[in-house]
Amino acid sequence: MPKLLIIFSLINILIVYYLLHRYYKKKHELEIKIQGIQEKINILNTQHIQENKNKIALEEKIERYNSLKEIVEKIDQDLDLEYIGDTLTKIAFSSIANNKGTCLLYLIDNQTQKLNLFKTKKQVQGLIIKAEEGDIFDFWVLRHASPLLIEDIRKDFRFDLGKIEAQHTRPISSLISSPLISEHNFLGILRLDNSIPSLYSQDDLRFLATVCGLGAVALENGELFQRTKDLAIHDELTRLYTKGYFLEQLRENCLKGQRQDIIFSLLMLDIDYFKNYNDKFGHTSGDIVLRSLSRTMTDFLKDSGSIISRFGGEEFCIILPFKDRRAAYRIADELRVKIEKTKIILRKLQTHITVSIGLASLPQDATVADELISKADKAMYEAKQKGRNRVC
Repeated sequence: MPKLLIIFSLINILIVYYLLHRYYKKKHELEIKIQGIQEKINILNTQHIQENKNKIALEEKIERYNSLKEIVEKIDQDLDLEYIGDTLTKIAFSSIANNKGTCLLYLIDNQTQKLNLFKTKKQVQGLIIKAEEGDIFDFWVLRHASPLLIEDIRKDFRFDLGKIEAQHTRPISSLISSPLISEHNFLGILRLDNSIPSLYSQDDLRFLATVCGLGAVALENGELFQRTKDLAIHDELTRLYTKGYFLEQLRENCLKGQRQDIIFSLLMLDIDYFKNYNDKFGHTSGDIVLRSLSRTMTDFLKDSGSIISRFGGEEFCIILPFKDRRAAYRIADELRVKIEKTKIILRKLQTHITVSIGLASLPQDATVADELISKADKAMYEAKQKGRNRVC
């Protein structure tokens, strides 16, 4: 009996061991399966996250490149340089920088060949841009004529950190910049910078370069349009306004004067004995006299809002805004004296000129352009009849 009890106990132990072994084996197999499933879930989650990132990135790219269409449509509508500059900075600042940091557009001055700050977009509206003619980054882009990406200025050993800090009142850590080039003609630079490092990517730089490619064509067309427009309204010799443009402005001022009760005066002046200068010194000397007189009038009347025109030959017209007859007479006489005192060198000889000036005012003398010109012309003729070098 005791033997049977022992045998029965051993059998029970073996059965329990077998069942436990089988249980733990199944549990281990299940854990391995769960781990495998979890790994697959993690992979799927990673793929899902990556796909979402790719989707977001793709959506951002689509949105960005849709903005290129906006650039083309907008700059195709208007060749005004101010409008083109505003459009380029707005698109770059919003599409790439999310309206954070600073966006700067520099244009090349054709005369000095230096960079000039043309347009800005700033996160901090009161921020003062110190480098109005560019900094070491802009000079690098100008020298290499290629885009520039800086992830962290403090880790980029191409540039002197001390010079950077001296050139700016704002902190800069990351930056992208691209030249505006059209058919090897360097027009300017468009750049974005921020105080946060590693903010811009190669994709950002590529997009900025694309914006600059479109912008360069628009700016070149705008500059050509501006030069053509400038030639159309400015006299080639004196750079004063042409007679046609002046008459348009005079008529507009007359209409404005009638509607809004605004006063202004018209001066008509003629160089005394101009033919004598041509006869004595030659026709090129006559050109020198005309240019000298134009500079004198422009300098004397600067910041006054006056419109000065070469009306024909040696005859000139000036609109003096918001000046009645009395105030205009004083200005005209001061101008006459200034012209007489201005020395001119012709064939190594020092000389000077005098002018006869006729004055007419709106509404005292006339209310329409043709009548105003007629009154000023008659007054100028009177000044000549009375001995020249005077105002009537």
